Amino acid sequence: MDEYDVLRKFAKKSVAGGDVLFLPALNFLYLMGLIEYLPKTDAVEYMGPNEAV
Repeated sequence: MDEYDVLRKFAKKSVAGGDVLFLPALNFLYLMGLIEYLPKTDAVEYMGPNEAV
């Protein structure tokens, strides 16, 4: 689980065009059910197949 802003800064720093690609990639992962947004903490949690529920 990481905060939204921390992930955005990491993508911007680590990936060419990360500032433009971050939000569409995040939306895609959410639609695929691989991540969940937690509004109370403004965090994103990975819920992929390797995650214990």
